[in-house]
Order: sequence, then C-alpha cells, then structure tokens
Amino acid sequence: MKKRKNKIGIPDAYVILFGILVLMAVLTYIIPAGEFSREETDGITIVVPDSYTQIDSSPASLIDVFLAIQEGMIQSAPLIFLVLIIGGSFAVIESTGAIDALIFRTIEKTKNKEILLITVVCVLFSIFGALGIVVNAVIAFIPIGLILARSMKLDAIVGVSIIYLGAYAGFGTAFLDPLTTGTAQQIAQLPLFSGIGYRIVIYITILLSTILYIAYYTKKIQKDPSKSILGDNPFPKNDDQKDDATPLAMTGLHKLVLAWLIVGIGIYVFGVFQYKWSLNEMAAIFLIIAVGTAIIAKITPNRLVSEFFNGAKGLVYGALIIGMARSIVVVLEDGRILDTIVQGMANIMTPFSSVSGAIVMFIANELFNILVSSGSGQAVIVMPIMTPLADLMEIPRQVAVQAYKMGDGFTNVITPTSGILMANLAIAGIAWTKWVRYILPLLLIWTVWGIIFVAIGVLIDWGPF
Repeated sequence: MKKRKNKIGIPDAYVILFGILVLMAVLTYIIPAGEFSREETDGITIVVPDSYTQIDSSPASLIDVFLAIQEGMIQSAPLIFLVLIIGGSFAVIESTGAIDALIFRTIEKTKNKEILLITVVCVLFSIFGALGIVVNAVIAFIPIGLILARSMKLDAIVGVSIIYLGAYAGFGTAFLDPLTTGTAQQIAQLPLFSGIGYRIVIYITILLSTILYIAYYTKKIQKDPSKSILGDNPFPKNDDQKDDATPLAMTGLHKLVLAWLIVGIGIYVFGVFQYKWSLNEMAAIFLIIAVGTAIIAKITPNRLVSEFFNGAKGLVYGALIIGMARSIVVVLEDGRILDTIVQGMANIMTPFSSVSGAIVMFIANELFNILVSSGSGQAVIVMPIMTPLADLMEIPRQVAVQAYKMGDGFTNVITPTSGILMANLAIAGIAWTKWVRYILPLLLIWTVWGIIFVAIGVLIDWGPF
C-alpha cells in the first residue's frame, strides 16, 4: 500500500501573517529600539525629520506574540465589525434579488452588442469595486459572467474578466471604499475620502485600460477562436452543460431596494464631507440600509437576522485577518523597532527623490501584496511605516495612501495567495498558469499607469498632507 504524500501547497494568508509576526518578534531582539520625535500640526501627528534616537530595547516574549494577536483584534475592532456589518447588510439586499435583476437587466439591454455589454458590465462592477461593495463577493457573480461569455460565443477568460477585472479595476483605486482607502487614510490621519477628485481620474484611466484590454482579447478570439488562451476548450468547466440561471425581471420592488441603497450610500457620502463622518457612521448607515431593505421587501425579522448573519459569516475570514495583520504592528510598536525600521528605510531611500521614492513605495506594495493579499490587512501593516517615511521623504501622505492602494489592488489579479482569484478561476475551470499568460500584460499596463499617477501626485503636491 502506497503512502499518500501530504502536499503542503500555498500557505494560507493567516499562516503567512503569523510567520511574519514571529519574524518581527525575533527582530525585536536584533534591531535596536528607537523613536522619532513627533509634533502635532492642525491635529495631524507628524514625524520630526532628523529626530531619531535610540532607546532601551523592549524585546517581545513568547506570550507577547500571542497577546499581540488579541491586542490587534481589539485595536481593529471597529473595522472588523464594519466588515461584518457590510457583509450582512449586502446579504439582505441580495436576498431580494435586486442585484441579480439589475445585472440581468443590463444583459438584456445590451444583447448582441458584445463590446457595449462588456463595457457596461465592467463599469457596473467597477463602481461596486470602487465602493468596496463587491470585492470578496465577486465570486458569486462569476457564473453570470460565464453565462454572458457563452452567449457571446467567447471563452471563460472573458467571462471571468468582465466581472472580476471590472470589480478590481475599481478596487485598485477604491475612491469610496472605507475598508481600504478609508483605513489607510485613517492611519495616515487624512480626512476620510479626501483627494477623491484625483482618485476618480485614476479610476477612469484604469477602468478604460481594462475595458480596452478585454475588448482587444474579445475581438481577437472572435476573429480566430484558436487564439483563445484556453485553446479548443473555451469553457473547461461544465462546457457541455446548459446554463440554468433563470433571468430575473426587474420589478418595482427591486427598483425600490436599489434606490434605497443609493440613498443610503449618498447620505453617508454627504455626511463624510459635511459632518466628517467616519467608519462608525458607515456601519450605522449600513444597518439602517439592511433594516430599511427588510421593510421594503417585507422580510420578516427572523429572516432578516438569518440573511444578515449568513452574509456576515461569509466575511469572518476577511474581517479577522485585519486584526491578525494589526498584531504585526503591535509587536513592532511594543518592541520599539517600528521607528528604527522607518529610519533604516529612509536611509536606504536617501538617494531617491520624492518622486522616485513614491514609485518605490508603489512597487514595494505590489510585491508585498503577493504575500498578503488582504487589502485592509495590508493597510494596517504598511501604512504605519509608510506614513512617517512619506513625511521624511517629503512625499504627500495622499500619495503614500495611493501607492499602498494601487499596490494592493493591482497584484490581487495575479497572486496565487489570493483566495478570491483562485476561487474565481476554479469556478471557471481556468488554470492559474493560463490566467497569468492572459493577465500579465494588463498588470504591466496598470503598473505603468500607477507609476505615472504617483509621480504626478508628488509633483502636484497632492494634499491635504
């Protein structure tokens, strides 16, 4: 009898983060402790250049490593609960069929107009991505993309692209996403969603590039199906099966639910700019949206609770990873080596100008995201380092936030450590290696745009801070 070999496979994000946590704890014994002087200007805490001094070390013990996880969860509690509340609220909305009906209505209106259909669907999902609404939940819509691709006689890559890449073209800039941009700005002590005008310009550019890329591939395989990266099997999974998705008609109820959602988000955006609302108010607004949706759709209280918790349950993994990521910063701060790391990075980057330094930040975040593909988790790790580093290098904090956001968003579409990507590919039956062949040119295009936009951000002194 042959012994089965246990495949290790790609480490889970939590495993990677715990490994980083242990490594950082070890480094508290190696890296000298130190700190910068800081001063407050208009309520913003800024690192004083050339103020770094070494102090007594405070290395992390074994118990400190595990205490850091608990402390990270506590410090991240508002964000963790916001993720769960948003997940629960959208589950309530989705239970009404309003979102599915909107998508099928879009399909119906653009029938037999392939490029128009691709454009409309990409734009729709990019807005969802930019708002942080459909990021992890994009998995649920991949089957719809496959239905569209089959109806257009294309391939599964197009089906995944119009949904997934559409959403992530928006998520790469995320001009109104409280969980990534909002978290990063909060850590950088920037007004929530400040700098939105320039971010929308970036969003439009990335989205147009994405649509044109998908359209180019679509035209290529329409002219010659053999040019499909998937070869002679355009739909590797369930290729011979009929699509059994039943189109939903857009009813008055669906329109009311969607209108209520738009009103809720609109009120929140107004509150952000008018009353400086934060993430806590967003959680409250989404709870109101969920309850209001239940009233509109005549969902019973018990079903409301059931749908809400089913949605929240699906995001527990993504929510708790924020606290896990925060634990790394807790160890660095308690071990008093965070400022030493910043000082070391500042010394390394001394030869760089502010522009080239910002570009290095962006590229570094792209590479780091290959390991840690959680957007908010990455923000919690990198922004405490990048914020003072930006101050020292005279890089506007908005640029540092955008360098993180694009670095996080862009490489999500290629890293095998992204559970979302791998799940999408599994649903469509696309091998990761074939997806890489397809996506790599677009990722390079996004990266070039990212370099251009962070450079411009420095040159225009994109503010505030």
